Order: sequence, then C-alpha cells, then structure tokens
Amino acid sequence: MFWTIVACSFVVFIIILYILSPIIAPKAFQVQGAHVLVTGGSSGIGLGIAKAAAKKGANVTLVARNLVRLTQAREEVEKCCNGSSTQRIQCFSADISQNYGEVEQVIRKAEAHLGPVSMLINSAGAGMSGRFDEIPLEEFRKTMDLNYHGSVYATRAVIKNMKERQNGRIVYVSSMAGQLGLYGYTSYSASKFALRGLAEALQMEVKPYNIYITLAFPPDTDTPGYAEENKTKPEETRLISEVAGLFCPEKVANSILEDSVKGKFLCSVGVDGFLLTNLTCGMSPVTSLMEATQQVVTMGLFRIISLFYLDSFDRVVRRCKVHKVTIVKPKEQ
Repeated sequence: MFWTIVACSFVVFIIILYILSPIIAPKAFQVQGAHVLVTGGSSGIGLGIAKAAAKKGANVTLVARNLVRLTQAREEVEKCCNGSSTQRIQCFSADISQNYGEVEQVIRKAEAHLGPVSMLINSAGAGMSGRFDEIPLEEFRKTMDLNYHGSVYATRAVIKNMKERQNGRIVYVSSMAGQLGLYGYTSYSASKFALRGLAEALQMEVKPYNIYITLAFPPDTDTPGYAEENKTKPEETRLISEVAGLFCPEKVANSILEDSVKGKFLCSVGVDGFLLTNLTCGMSPVTSLMEATQQVVTMGLFRIISLFYLDSFDRVVRRCKVHKVTIVKPKEQ
C-alpha cells in the first residue's frame, strides 16, 4: 500500500509539472515568413538547418566563404521551399572570422532584401584535432577566431534590431567537445567551451526582450568538416569519439531547429548527448519545469555513469601509448 501511494504521488507530481511547464516556457517561434540567417550555411549542419527552415516557410540567408559551394547550397535550399511565391533564398560570401565590419556589412545587405533577421544560426566552425604539442600555435588563434569571434560578430550585428522588435532566436552550434575536454581537442574544445559562457551570459541580458538562445551540442556528424578533421585525428581521439556514434546532418539539424523554435536553451542529440547535457547543465537557464526536475533527479546517477566513461577513455589513451612505445622500441630478441 505504501509503495502504491508513493508511486501514485510521483505520477501526480509529474502530471502537475507537465501542466505547469508552459507557464515558464517561451512562446513558440513562428518560422514561416521569418528571416533566418545561417552562417556556415554552405554545407554540413548549417545547410541542414537552412533546408529545414525553408521547408517551414522561412526566408533564408546563407553566409559562408566559398562562393561556389554557397551557390550550390542555395539551389539545394530552394528545392526545399514550401511553394510560397513570396519565399526567398539568398546567399552572401564573407569570412565572418576576420573583422566585425565585414560581417555587419553583409548582414545589413541581407536585411535590405529580406527584412530584419529573426533567427540567427551561428553554425560556421572548424577545428584541427591533434596532440597539444603538435598543433601549430597559429591554429589556436584561427580556431577561436572562427568558432567564437565569428559568432560574436554575427550576434552583435543582429542583436540591436531583435531587442527593438522584442523578438528573436539565436543559436550557437557548439559540440559535445564543448561539454568535456577530450584527447586531441585542446584547440577545438576551448573555442566551443567559450560559446557556452557567451550564450549563458547573453541569455540573461536578452530574456527581458523576448529573445531566446539555444546552445546546441551536436555529436560527430557526417559532414565535409568531419571528413576533413579525420585527416589529422589521433588514434586516441578517433576511438573515444566513436563511443557516441556518427549522426546524419539532417537529424542533427532538425533537432536544433525544433529546440530553437521552442526556446530551449540546451539542445542535445542522441542518448550520449542527453546524458552529457543533463550532467553538465550546471547553472544554465531553464525554460521548462519538467526539464529542471529531470536534471535534478538524474544528475547523481549520470555522474556515476560518467565515471565509467572517463575510465574507459583513460584506458584507451594508455593502450595507445603502450602500442606506440612497442612500435618505436621493439622488444629485443
């Protein structure tokens, strides 16, 4: 009888939370007719989000460096349009990592054609994987400029109009490597961790203006950038990364866009992503009572599980070290 009462009380508690959650949840964002600007929109996750937004009726601006790939991407996104005669897709070539002036100029041009940006997707990013003492020092600066400063520049260029209209969505595409530091990602992880500090601080500033930020932590995704990264990826990094699996860009893109529409702050993909995001939620903003309860209830258990993950990662690194030593210094006969 006692356990029946406890179980029923728990069910009632969950139902009450579910009913009350909309009280603090943001109002869903209207994608149809909105101006969605995507940096890094010529390929990978950025292109996937652009296609998903176009299917929902958004006017889309793609920004990336390679004009040829941009033109091809625009054609792909145009095929995803929902048939509205007023829907438009445009693209602009720019290096968002270099200086704010260039980024602002491009965004002003985009807004001149499609109106103020309502949703900004900061998807431009790249990084070299390698051992800390083997990565060129210049690579640390380049990675930070693209992955972090590029997002700062694009956000700075749209935030004023969003605040004036008191409406908007901003997405930062971080990485699971932006939730925990992994072997081979000393440069990449640092730049993706920086996005979290930016997103959390900025969300506190802009929430009164009905602007909501989504911080996405995608897993390894089958994109051209992932293929390029694999060319320099250490064996240890490859073995550790394989744990979470490889996802298709469409699935990742749809999850990010859906969570941004809902106004969710944290966005994860897959079981490992769910575990890691709940485990590392810390003082992140909450937009759902159900989400908050879930984090409180699962954090202790997930921390225990994480210890087994960390131990397996350490064993991978030790095995690879022994293997390398054996190759360099063969056993004497």
